[in-house]
Amino acid sequence: MNVISLFSGCGGFDYGFKKAGFNIFWANDNFKDACLTYDKNINNHIICEDIFNINLSNIPKANMLIGGPPCQGFSGVGRRDPKDSRSMLVWKYLDIVKKIKPNIFLFENVTGIKNAKTPDGKKVLDELETQFNQIGYKTNIYLLNAADYGVPQRRKRVFIVGNILGLNIDAPKATHSENGNGSKKWVSSSDALSDLEKPTDEGVVSYIKSPDNEFLKFVRAAGTKTTDLHITPYASKTDCVIISYVKPGGNYMDVPDEVSTKRIMYFKKTGGRTTTYGRLDPNMPGYTLNTHFNRPNVGCNIHYSQDRMITIREGLRLQSFPDDFFLTSKSKRNYYIQVGNAVPPLLSYAWARHLKEIGILNKNRF
Repeated sequence: MNVISLFSGCGGFDYGFKKAGFNIFWANDNFKDACLTYDKNINNHIICEDIFNINLSNIPKANMLIGGPPCQGFSGVGRRDPKDSRSMLVWKYLDIVKKIKPNIFLFENVTGIKNAKTPDGKKVLDELETQFNQIGYKTNIYLLNAADYGVPQRRKRVFIVGNILGLNIDAPKATHSENGNGSKKWVSSSDALSDLEKPTDEGVVSYIKSPDNEFLKFVRAAGTKTTDLHITPYASKTDCVIISYVKPGGNYMDVPDEVSTKRIMYFKKTGGRTTTYGRLDPNMPGYTLNTHFNRPNVGCNIHYSQDRMITIREGLRLQSFPDDFFLTSKSKRNYYIQVGNAVPPLLSYAWARHLKEIGILNKNRF
């Protein structure tokens, strides 16, 4: 199947489809560093331009369309502003589906889209489904946890899969579960990171053991002895003190009041925010990785056994990127943005394999 990709970022979504044998021949994003990364890892067909500046007539026809419009306008971390320009991008996705009429499309977004509303008060998901149906697409909506597909991260995302053939398309069958009953057990943070030596200022490090689980065999290229981007993360003196008190699997509640910041004391008083100042649990997948995983106060970003933040390489691992995936960036900040915004490749691969099987079963239609 020929595929075009929208809001492609550094290529996490596309990586899974390419690995499954799909032909991705056109892609778009407006983030230059991400486009350069995409060019190195997927192909050189990406158009680095704001989608609003692209003539829709110049987008080629394709059997399939994939993409996850930027989610900040719907994220639970943000204000969920329906007038945020980034919220408008979901409707641009719809416009492109109308224009190129693929047989099938796959749309990805944050869980916050379930509660997001349009400026006139309608639910965004309901309105999207209605409009997709009006242009001839049968749609199915799923909430999937990346950990259920071998990703060492409890990252929940909404997927809309639509097709013009009138088929009910189910979600890919989960391959992993928390307890491993009837499937493989979730990949834990220690499963994913334990072969890396301590980070260095240069970021190039050796592996300290052979791959001893399925995930490490996936991310490590055969015969390689080193990896990069395992750069010692910065932390302020205050953050270093706070980090030292947080237990594996714990959070800000582990920090004594006498060393807590005003922010932490506020969190203690108001409750919630389970992952804030969180430390990875070595026996569980991480929580959702965002674009600020270099900071302790916006997620579960502390290494499970070392008193430090996780590295860029460890963030890539928690997203299920292989170690030979090459990142291009003009700044350290842009590394974190590319990694945190990506669709985990193993989750994408699960979808790609699943849809390919449907294509084989219905090869006269696709």
